[in-house]
Amino acid sequence: MDYIGEVPSKVPVRLQRISESRESGYVRHHIEYDTVYGDWITAYLLVPIVNGSNDSPKPTFPAVIAMHPTIAQGKDDIALVTGRKNRMYAIELVQRGYVVLVPDALTAGERVYPGQSAFNSQPFYEQHPEWSTIAKNITDHIQGIEVLCSLEVVNPHAIGALGHSFGAYNAYFLAGIDKRIKAVVSSCGFSPFTGDPNPEHWTFRSYPYTHIPKISADLLQDQIPFEFHEIVALCAPTPFFSYAGQEDHIFPHWKCIGEGMLELKKLYRWLGKEDQFQSWMGSGGHDFPEGMRMLAYLFLDHWLKTVGQDGSKA
Repeated sequence: MDYIGEVPSKVPVRLQRISESRESGYVRHHIEYDTVYGDWITAYLLVPIVNGSNDSPKPTFPAVIAMHPTIAQGKDDIALVTGRKNRMYAIELVQRGYVVLVPDALTAGERVYPGQSAFNSQPFYEQHPEWSTIAKNITDHIQGIEVLCSLEVVNPHAIGALGHSFGAYNAYFLAGIDKRIKAVVSSCGFSPFTGDPNPEHWTFRSYPYTHIPKISADLLQDQIPFEFHEIVALCAPTPFFSYAGQEDHIFPHWKCIGEGMLELKKLYRWLGKEDQFQSWMGSGGHDFPEGMRMLAYLFLDHWLKTVGQDGSKA
C-alpha cells in the first residue's frame, strides 16, 4: 500500500442505465455508476434470461467482474460479439449462468481522457501525483462489487473476478483487498520482476501507461521491495486459477512465473487449501485459448455455484 497509494472509502451506489439490448439468452445493459472523487465508470452488465411465470420467485445468480486486457476498446473486446477471438469471455460467462459486470478501466473504452489516446495515464498522474493506476483500478473495481451486491439478481456470497493480461493482474490485486471475491482467474497476467527482461513496464513512463511510479527508483537499483507471488498471496486462501504461456511475448520469463506459482502452491498447501489453487502452463503465446477458458469456467462453477451457494463455505 505504501507503493500503490490509498484505497479510499466506498461511495454510495448510484447506478444509471443508459440502454439495454436483448441478446441470445441474456440482456446486455449499458450502465454507468459513480466512484470516488466524482468519477464515473462505464460498464456493461450482462444478465441471463430465465423463462418462467410472473409468479415464479426471481432467481439469483453467481456473478463475475470480468476485466478487459490492454486494448483501446476496453469492455467491448470481451462483452460484444465484435471482440477478438479468445477474448469474449464475458459473453461465455453469462451464457453459463453468471451475472457479469464488465467495466471500462480508466484510459480505455469510454473512459479515455478527452483528446488523449487510450491507455495514456499522464492526465491521471497530473491530478493524483501521489496515487497509482493500480490503486485507482482497485478502488473502481471495489465499487463494481458494490454494484453487484446491490442487485437482487446477484448472490452476494458467490462473486468472482476474471481477466486476461491487464485484466488478470487487476483481478488478483482486487481479490487481495476485497474478500467478497470468492474465486479468481488470471490468464497471462502474473509477471514477477525477477527474470523479466522488461520490468520497466511496471514503473513510471511518460507514455503510455504507468502502473506503480514509486517502484521506479527500486528497479533502477536492481532491487525489489516485494514480488508478485507475494501480491497474489494476499488473495489466499481464496480459490485461485492461473494460466501462463511459454511463448508469451509480453511476459516471456515463464520459468520465473512457474517458480512463483510453485511458491503459491506451497502456501495454499500450508493453509490446508491445496485444492483451491490451480496453476497451468501451456506452450502458447499471450492468449486465453478455448481449452484453458473451459478449465477456468469449470473452476468458477465449482467455487461459485457448487460451493458458493453457501456463503459460509465460499
